[in-house]
Amino acid sequence: MTTSSIWLLPGWQNSDAPHWQSRWEAMHGDHRVEQHDWMCPLRGDWQVRLEEELLAAPAPVTLVAHSLGCILVAAWASHSRNTARVRAALLVAPGDLERDDLRQMIPGWAPIVRQPLPFPSILIAANDDPYCAQDRSRQMAADWGARFVDAGPGGHLNGESGLGDWPEGRKLLNELLEKEGMK
Repeated sequence: MTTSSIWLLPGWQNSDAPHWQSRWEAMHGDHRVEQHDWMCPLRGDWQVRLEEELLAAPAPVTLVAHSLGCILVAAWASHSRNTARVRAALLVAPGDLERDDLRQMIPGWAPIVRQPLPFPSILIAANDDPYCAQDRSRQMAADWGARFVDAGPGGHLNGESGLGDWPEGRKLLNELLEKEGMK
């Protein structure tokens, strides 16, 4: 059982050492939700894994999702009866799993669930993300009821983006928590 109230939801293939999620885990003690299979992600399996961990959590948590992790949050929230266990979500660089190339690489995740999330959220996306056009990210944010933040150029906002510890992302997370009276 974890004691951290900040939970990291990496995307496809997990987050490598240079990724800001891995750095946050090391620096802040954030909890990574480990999936059974990072290479061949099954939507139902990933949702069940998140549900199991949330049911074992001692208190509500804040989700910090990257890429496929964002799509997971929307899919999980649309089916779970335990969404009150999530205080808020920071959604970073969602992948557009409705794009033909990505749908073939990661099958079973389209269509993307587009109903409003039942907790406060912020979606951050770069204007040059190779896995999701910014207009698509903006539409996901609107559909999910998330505040949209334009990260400017930054690619997929991952380890290859050179974000390091990504203090700007942590600042947005802290703002979300403070706004909701959770910090």
